[in-house]
Amino acid sequence: MKNKAIILAGLFAIFPMLSFAQGDSEGFFSLWGESAKTAVGFFWKAGWAFVLGYIISGAIQAFVPKKKLTRHMGESDVKSVSLSTLFGTISSSCSFAALAAARSLFLKGAHFVSTIAFMFASTNLVIELGILIFIFLGWEFVLAEIIGGLLLIVISSILIKLTYPKKWIKAAREKVEEESDEEEDFDWKKRIKSKEGWFLVGKNFVMEWKMAWKDILIGFTVAGFVSVLVPQSFWEAIFLNNLQGQIPDFVIRIENALVAPFVAAATFIGSMGNIPLATVLNENGVMFAGLMGFIYSDLMVPPLVNINRKYYGPRIALYIAGVMYVSIVITALILNYSFEFFGVLPEGSRKVAEVTQFKMDYTFYFNILFAVLAALMLYFNFKTKNMKEGGGHDHDHGSGGISFKKVAVYLFSSIVIIGLILYLI
Repeated sequence: MKNKAIILAGLFAIFPMLSFAQGDSEGFFSLWGESAKTAVGFFWKAGWAFVLGYIISGAIQAFVPKKKLTRHMGESDVKSVSLSTLFGTISSSCSFAALAAARSLFLKGAHFVSTIAFMFASTNLVIELGILIFIFLGWEFVLAEIIGGLLLIVISSILIKLTYPKKWIKAAREKVEEESDEEEDFDWKKRIKSKEGWFLVGKNFVMEWKMAWKDILIGFTVAGFVSVLVPQSFWEAIFLNNLQGQIPDFVIRIENALVAPFVAAATFIGSMGNIPLATVLNENGVMFAGLMGFIYSDLMVPPLVNINRKYYGPRIALYIAGVMYVSIVITALILNYSFEFFGVLPEGSRKVAEVTQFKMDYTFYFNILFAVLAALMLYFNFKTKNMKEGGGHDHDHGSGGISFKKVAVYLFSSIVIIGLILYLI
């Protein structure tokens, strides 16, 4: 299901291009080349940020004894939810990994409210996502991401407490049968001083990339092609931008917040892959409420809802999706009005062409520096092959029929490579 969905996402990206092929073939190839160049520009701009983010994430996972935190998540009070939020913040940013880790916490006795808080935090409050948002969208969006992420957790916790389905959650807990591997306690002070501890950082770094690179490849490619091929009128029709001045602004804000999660779901892209596409929406005038609603909706995509269905059953999966949707809409609207009130609402939009251009600036030097650090992490990972010490993490991504995902990756890689050749000639 998930892998077929990814291929559908690819078709969503290239479908507009096919319509151009029926007319001017020269224009078609020109657009293909420009789209591929834009997609690679997204990769280029974010390359160093991914390395930095995953090194920090790998270090946190290696040196923070998370087992001690899980002992205090069995309630739905402020303490448990706060610890779950902290735990999610220092965990992986991969959406599929977040769901697997949340399932493990739920199995170990974490309260359902705390489990949902962990899900939101691990996909909306992680460091690498903040870095990416800063690069593509600006500091206002980073501030909104942090404030909104916390607000999202508070609102969802209240909604769950008000609508708590005891029988469904009891059945879901019974459905979770197989326990994940348990991490042993360790002395972080000793580990951080040992070479084995730093080798473990490299191992975690590589595992993070293994979990995320396919979604990143697909997401950035989709964003590159959509930014060039999908006309502004398409986004104006979806988000009612063409009706500004004809209907009240608050109606457009509400509509943007309501529609954005469905747009995010239609892309089938996870948290790290949808930031470039959010940049495209920003350039096309989507309101702040719509942009934040889009960014927060990574756990609303059908493949992830399907994973929750496998873990907890269809009723709880739809319940989680419903709680997320309502929480996202409310949070997006609160952010829009509060940022407008304090005068920090982003007025301009970063142009995709500006973000994706190649030039000798800090991005060039950072990419060189962090390429060296990435090579060091690969070396550390190599050194862990004979290590028996724990600390890494394997997550069930709900894989099955992996050939579909390979086809998707080959498809997107081929589209980009051929497009670059067309652009150069």
